[in-house]
Amino acid sequence: MSVFAKDNLMAWCIVPFDANKRGPKQRARMLQRLGIKSLAYDWRQAHIDSFDEELRQLTDHGIKLSAFWLAGGYPNDEKSAVDDPMLRPVIEFIQRHKLNIEVWKTCSVDGPDEMVEDEARYQACTRQIGALCNVFNDLGCRYGLYNHGGWGGEPETMAEIARRLQSKDIGIVYNFHHGHEHLERMPGAFAAMRPYLTCVNLNGTTPGGPKVLPLAAGERDAEILSMIEDSGYCGPLGILDHRMETDAEESLRQNLVGLQTLLEERGDEEALKTYA
Repeated sequence: MSVFAKDNLMAWCIVPFDANKRGPKQRARMLQRLGIKSLAYDWRQAHIDSFDEELRQLTDHGIKLSAFWLAGGYPNDEKSAVDDPMLRPVIEFIQRHKLNIEVWKTCSVDGPDEMVEDEARYQACTRQIGALCNVFNDLGCRYGLYNHGGWGGEPETMAEIARRLQSKDIGIVYNFHHGHEHLERMPGAFAAMRPYLTCVNLNGTTPGGPKVLPLAAGERDAEILSMIEDSGYCGPLGILDHRMETDAEESLRQNLVGLQTLLEERGDEEALKTYA
């Protein structure tokens, strides 16, 4: 299957960013209409009480809950993780439903970013992220280092942390909308992450341009797709909303149309068949 096949796409950044503020049932119906069969769930505190309903509606509509964003801090052990008011509801939700999913957390830790020596930063980050990774690995989940700016979000930093932790249950989730400053280092930076990549979130990308654009609206989009394919990456691809002023369905549809345009330009008939 082509990495760009529609069945390989995952919706991302569609919960707190949706201008129409859909609830779980409306969101599941929207994904079903669009033919997107997988969701990475991002949330805010107001959504905690609807976690169970979200899963029920997704399941009822044939949508897979594939990943779950993590808020909260970086506790040193399982007990302090359970005590964290933003981590506890996710841990309990995963335990309640015996979920084997990915959990995504920004690769940035208070303190290490202020350290001057890279080795001190790596040791601190590896220790703190490793403890939280163990909590979720014990629950049957894979932990995803998630770039969101700063030293911790650099491709080489995440690759080095994943290498040091040496676990098959840790990976990297790379977001192009948070990676504009990395473009000049591609494809080398992408190659550094490649052994650990578990998800790549696409975006229309123009150096110095808006943070978020629909696919095919960015100057580097065709180049990025070629780089992904040439790397041999075969994991899921995320398409996102992440535009507070826009209906999430419209954002996702724009990305689907844009991706098809790029695939047509590439002559990728194998992938295009899945959009028919």
